[in-house]
Amino acid sequence: MTALTWNPLRATARSPWAGFVLRRTRRLVISLAALVTAAFAMIHLIPGDPVRAALGPTADPALIEARRHSLGLDQPLPKQFGDFVGHLLQGRLGDSIGAQMPVSEIITTRLPATLQLAVPAFVLILLVAVPVGMTAAVLTKDGRRRRGELAFTGLTGLLGAVPEFLLAVGLIAAFAVTWPLFPVASRAGLDSYVLPVLALTVVPAATLARIVRVETLRVLGEDYMRTALAKRLPARLRYLRHALPNLLTSSLTLGGLLFSSLLAGTVLVENVFAWPGLGTTIVQAITEKDYPLVQGVVLVYGTAALLITFVVDMAVAVADPQSTVRGS
Repeated sequence: MTALTWNPLRATARSPWAGFVLRRTRRLVISLAALVTAAFAMIHLIPGDPVRAALGPTADPALIEARRHSLGLDQPLPKQFGDFVGHLLQGRLGDSIGAQMPVSEIITTRLPATLQLAVPAFVLILLVAVPVGMTAAVLTKDGRRRRGELAFTGLTGLLGAVPEFLLAVGLIAAFAVTWPLFPVASRAGLDSYVLPVLALTVVPAATLARIVRVETLRVLGEDYMRTALAKRLPARLRYLRHALPNLLTSSLTLGGLLFSSLLAGTVLVENVFAWPGLGTTIVQAITEKDYPLVQGVVLVYGTAALLITFVVDMAVAVADPQSTVRGS
């Protein structure tokens, strides 16, 4: 009687889902390893002594040596990397040179402020871009309303090309200086969120609306949409029940990319509005040459982007398993 053994390769071959999840997980692990290695190398690729650069040329040599020892920079490079990875696995990101406190504590304090801008902006982008893009596609289908199509593409193209920091400055000039309706640099009350969230929303919403319009035109040309039209289904059912679900795959993919870019976009917007989030933190850390803090924020941003991409891949696979799971 032979013993039964489990072969992961055989199980993967039999189950497309298992193979898909395994490939995506392996890709995530490799990407995280590359991110950790790059973050570790960042502080060692800086010309000169990063501790001396942070403390200044007139700092006491004994203080510099003590700080280098506390950061582990006086150890051999392999041991430094091993300690770095070990500390990461324990949730420790080192100590800030300037603030002299754990980097993880600083990030934990500042991260909620960044998410309070990024999450509402992401929701607003989807709530605006998807209906506007679908409506523009329906109204301009088959070359109708040519002027409306030109106005839509021109306006969204113009808004999509405006840098976010320039848009933020324009919003301040219009709605905080010329018409003082909203505060400029405070985080008290819902009105303080309006301008920074708008600054994060307008450019991605315009870009996504253009893409949604193109995708909607493609979907409207499919056979199942012509069949629904031949059955005389009401327009509301045709667009919401048949067109919208088939836009889900591309919308999920673009939504994940948008959220990743929003986290990075907050760096500029937070500094314009003096918002106390990670964006302001990393710029201040770069200015003060606080490299452990820069390293920690980069790790957080990079890990968030990779995890968002992984979750989006899983969501797209659930929404469209045949083309995603079997095709990748």
